Amino acid sequence: MTLDAKLLEILVCPQDRGPLRLVAGECLYNPRLRRAYRIEDGIPVLLVDEAVTIADDAEHERLLSSAQADPR
Repeated sequence: MTLDAKLLEILVCPQDRGPLRLVAGECLYNPRLRRAYRIEDGIPVLLVDEAVTIADDAEHERLLSSAQADPR
């Protein structure tokens, strides 16, 4: 699943208003807060209460290495 590049440029984390990284086929990821936001049917679910906190260091590193570079 891919998101439009223009959409990715304007999407921010609802919690800290920082940029998100796209992990293709999985989620939008905020590495600063270690929060993953799911994508359902091509639509990002940017609800703080539904984000998944990534506590595991290995999973955090995997998401970072799988994420597309910040488009900004």
